[in-house]
Amino acid sequence: MTAETILYIVIAAVVALLLSAYLYGYKTKYRSALRWLVGTLRFLTLWALFLLLINPKFRKDTYTIEKPKLPILVDNSSSIKELGQDVAVQSFLGDLKKNTALNEKFDLSFFSFGKDFKPLDSLRFDEKQTQIDKALSSTKELFKQESAPTILISDGNQTFGKDYAFSGLTFGNQIYPLMVGDSTRYTDLKIEQLNTNRYSFLKNEFPLEAILVYSGESNVRSRFVVRQGGLEVFSKTLDFSPQNNSQTISATLPSKQVGLQRYTAQIEPIDGERNTNNNSKLFAIEVIDQATKVLVVSRMVHPDMGAIKKAIETNEQRTVTFMKPSEAATKLEGYQLLVLYQPDRSFSEVIKTAETLKKNTWIIAGLQTDWFFLNQAQPLFDKEITNAREEVGATLNLNYGNYALEDFGIENFPPLQTEFGDLSISAPYEVLLQQIVDGFSTGSPLLATIELNGKRDAIWDGEGFWRWRAQTYLAAESFQDFDDFIGKLVQYLASNKQRNRLEVQHESFYYNNNPIQVSAQYFDKNFVFDSRAQLEIRLLHQTNKKELVFPMLLRNNYYEVDLSNLPEGDYNFTVSVKDEALSKSGSFTILDFNVEQQFLNANTSKLEQLASQTGGEALFLNDANKLIDSLLNNETYKAIQKRQQKIVPLIDWKYLLVLMALLLSAEWFIRKYNGLI
Repeated sequence: MTAETILYIVIAAVVALLLSAYLYGYKTKYRSALRWLVGTLRFLTLWALFLLLINPKFRKDTYTIEKPKLPILVDNSSSIKELGQDVAVQSFLGDLKKNTALNEKFDLSFFSFGKDFKPLDSLRFDEKQTQIDKALSSTKELFKQESAPTILISDGNQTFGKDYAFSGLTFGNQIYPLMVGDSTRYTDLKIEQLNTNRYSFLKNEFPLEAILVYSGESNVRSRFVVRQGGLEVFSKTLDFSPQNNSQTISATLPSKQVGLQRYTAQIEPIDGERNTNNNSKLFAIEVIDQATKVLVVSRMVHPDMGAIKKAIETNEQRTVTFMKPSEAATKLEGYQLLVLYQPDRSFSEVIKTAETLKKNTWIIAGLQTDWFFLNQAQPLFDKEITNAREEVGATLNLNYGNYALEDFGIENFPPLQTEFGDLSISAPYEVLLQQIVDGFSTGSPLLATIELNGKRDAIWDGEGFWRWRAQTYLAAESFQDFDDFIGKLVQYLASNKQRNRLEVQHESFYYNNNPIQVSAQYFDKNFVFDSRAQLEIRLLHQTNKKELVFPMLLRNNYYEVDLSNLPEGDYNFTVSVKDEALSKSGSFTILDFNVEQQFLNANTSKLEQLASQTGGEALFLNDANKLIDSLLNNETYKAIQKRQQKIVPLIDWKYLLVLMALLLSAEWFIRKYNGLI
């Protein structure tokens, strides 16, 4: 409270005293005792009123003691159990929770991680994936403003995600890894990596590449074998030594039968090998008897051509051929989809023949498109001709109804170039991409699909989307999002299949260490996506005949179910709509592969690197008491006394109003009692 405020309070008291003296002390007929009583009540009332007008402010200090945080991150992956350390980890966590000295000095918090990072509830050591980097980045975000040394209990073996060895460079707090397992090198042969296609065409061959690694001190000989059922389809004898400890095997295997074909790749174990789980891997190939052939007709060379080819041929079921308009008109028969890039009058015969053969087309327009010709050559759409250029962006229509879409940040992509003018479509159509300029929609579609009389067409009004594919890689270090977007469009356009009210999307096979998801779309009788429906999937395991039922959850404009917890095996399924006589059936296979079983020991080098980068210390779990003693004796980690100052104005003190009301009531009652009113 300032000196000025105190002066005002004193003046207020003097004024209140003078007014009270004038009212009850000057020429009053009250007796002396009564005069003093009611005068005092009036003085207090007036003074309280003046205090409210002055409204002095009072400071209130609150002190709290804040202990340093100690987050403890526990690896809940199955590799901990494979290394035989699950009981030791559980025991150590129990000791931490019971350690009185540690709990008095630190505020302990426990988290577990595998594929995801979450507060510790229970430990089962059954996670099939390990992402240490995500655990560290989440901890950094949670405790970025606090002193929080972090204990990391892990074997250091990460199965996916960014390399956590560099996480310590920006972590901010010390990390103390407790290494689970040992660093002893055992004699071991393993399949480090197995690369193959997901699809192959009937009577073709598919490539197989295997990277084999040996750990040991002596020369050994083994055999790499690929079997299909009980039949051996490939084998090779291999020699390894401490110097020649890695070999890459390349082979081509025949595709003789249509459907899902399962194989087992194995490097045969050697004497004394401790871990044989990493000696074999299952893989599968879906053999199909027909490929989707896409013909791209263009009179120019443009980077968009490369983007189209790469995106479409990401799926091995599809092939792309390039032709000039002059040679394409007589060769359309063998193709399921025609891509016409920036048509002009030289495309006249191609467009006429495509219309006669009822070929599905995808027209891509740009600055070199002859719109005078194109407006007359087809009846589906028309564009205003202005002979002016503009740059346009795009926004994704997540309510597009023909198939499920996922947003991958397309609004932030570089602009495309097109001719200025409105594009109007005169046939039934749906918009995938809406054109935007300077963040505002122009009302004109950038990409739309048209379905009329059993024929499917698309118009893309903009060139330069090769930059979009490059931007996708810059954002996610992968072309997959853009390629999937183009792939779904091509899959839709290349098919003449009649549209159904219930569409189901799934893979033919899944590995059980990856997400297993089945999605579906349900449309009403007007073929508008219905978000009010209730969908369920009924699964039947073909071996044990166990039946399971799961509801499908709404995700934007499609329904989805996550089946990642299902055991391996062959499954038949039926997706049905409640209260509707609609259902779709299919089948898929889940292949067993547990990457967590591939490790023999702790990755001590990376854990030690992580500790070094943050100023912490890496220790083995059996030396955990040294870590506890180090934390208890470290004077850097101290409790902090914090003062919180709160300024409260007097006008917020409601009791003063209550006091004024009581004083006035008492004064009135006394005067009334004495017959003075």
